[in-house]
Amino acid sequence: MEIYRIKNLSFTFPLAEREALSNIDLTIQGGQFITICGKSGCGKSTLLRQLKSILTPHGQSQGEVLFHGQSLRDVDQRTQAAEIGFVLQDPDNQIVTDKVWHELAFGLESLGYDQQTIRLRVAEMASFFGIQNWFHKPVTELSGGQKQLLNLASIMAMNPSVLILDEPTSQLDPIAAVDFLETISKINRELGTTIIMTEHRLEEVLTVSDRLIVLDQGKVIADDSPAKAGEILHTIQHPMFASMPSPMQIHAGVGSGLDCPMTVKEGRQWLNVYLEDKAAAQTKVTTQSLTTPSSSVAIQFKDVWFKHERGGPDIIKDLSFEVSEGAFYCIVGGNGTGKTTTLSLISGILQPYRGKIMIHGQKHTKWNSKHITAHQLGVLPQNPASLFVKKTVELDLYEMLSDHPLSKEEKQQKVDSVVKLTELEHLLAMHPYDLSGGEQQRAALAKVLLLEPKILLLDEPTKGLDGFFKQKLGLFLRKLHHQGVTIVMVSHDVEFCAKYGGECAMFFDGSVIASHPAEQFFAGNSFYTTAANRMARHIWRDAVTIEGVIERCQTSTSLSRV
Repeated sequence: MEIYRIKNLSFTFPLAEREALSNIDLTIQGGQFITICGKSGCGKSTLLRQLKSILTPHGQSQGEVLFHGQSLRDVDQRTQAAEIGFVLQDPDNQIVTDKVWHELAFGLESLGYDQQTIRLRVAEMASFFGIQNWFHKPVTELSGGQKQLLNLASIMAMNPSVLILDEPTSQLDPIAAVDFLETISKINRELGTTIIMTEHRLEEVLTVSDRLIVLDQGKVIADDSPAKAGEILHTIQHPMFASMPSPMQIHAGVGSGLDCPMTVKEGRQWLNVYLEDKAAAQTKVTTQSLTTPSSSVAIQFKDVWFKHERGGPDIIKDLSFEVSEGAFYCIVGGNGTGKTTTLSLISGILQPYRGKIMIHGQKHTKWNSKHITAHQLGVLPQNPASLFVKKTVELDLYEMLSDHPLSKEEKQQKVDSVVKLTELEHLLAMHPYDLSGGEQQRAALAKVLLLEPKILLLDEPTKGLDGFFKQKLGLFLRKLHHQGVTIVMVSHDVEFCAKYGGECAMFFDGSVIASHPAEQFFAGNSFYTTAANRMARHIWRDAVTIEGVIERCQTSTSLSRV
């Protein structure tokens, strides 16, 4: 049964020079699991918002969207609310009540269901999603993963025929993201609900997807099974191939004639067959070395404790660690373990109630906050929109230099340089709030980089970014690192940390429980590690990156010919 029919859909934002969507023509059948991907700003979120009238942005639209054979414009709001579920990227933007149980019931109450039906549906959803243990909690006490699960359960309580999700795992740690995607797969598999989602983390979602649709500058460039769509991207050498699952990228890099693997399991089987008549390389692959941190300490925490309110729980517990000058220090760990709070303590936004924080040997409380921000620390927050204060991206960038004693030409040169790096040229005239999530991330990063900080604090800098721009960001951060900038990065993106990070620390229950060089750190983990390592560690335990596995495979081939 046909759920959606999209006919020659084009859309242009007000005052925009080019179309955000251009002649989109798609048919979506009932029960399908469809994943949509593309570079940030390609039109993914814009396309999803065309599928529910109340979320459609203001602008010029052409073409038609049919829902169950009827023009979506003619489908009443109550039907759309009940039949079309939509999960936003940021869970806090969707939660509207104070308690978990009330949030589950809110949609049903709004639709006018009777109390008995509401109680039954709420109980059913709480059981299906495993919410019983935190059913009566205030929503403010939930982790990011729990909030996103609550949003999903609240929507599924209305029994929609289609579920639309806009990068729902972007703020979740790797384990929570896998759990969330498994729940989505279960909804599709057991309830037959049609799933349409955008996602940058394709490692897990493509294994359960029926179709992969790839957008580029508002146009569909691939629409097929995930394996075949990946082959198309590889054939045309499209930058989005860098977002494909690690086994697929390793297969393409090695160039064997064997069938292309999609999952870690298939990747292991492929690797075993590939190495059957070869001597597996045992030598350690030499990776690009990072600058050795100096012996001087840039950031020091000593016995630090922090809580948000008197009588509340401790968020940071007896935290002690050091970051050397010139280090690239990555912090990983589950949602709610204290990672972002630690960045706020470094930047001076928060103050500990016990313990000492030193920045370049000076006690943190002696620093003037303006001095820290303007001359020492650059901070990219988890919510990039909080940095925007002007009506256009260009004005926002120049605002960062308003207090600097530079000539007009010098300011323009600095802005032009950072605009080119972050590929914002075509976005300068747009309002920052009209940008996509990935574009906002790039614009916020551009503002921070204009400060030329000695210490750069990054909170989820790859959130919303495609694989192509992640690579550009990683190379640029590596360049800053080689120039002596100290980088402290909180991230759920273990693939990015493994490839570009220098040292990685695991946060748990408000403190650092382990800290090692990136390769050693990820080689020793079972779940907090890369897909490439999970695929190849039964042969090469310390291979943690796609490039490392490819190089070892190629070395194995040369050894067999000797």
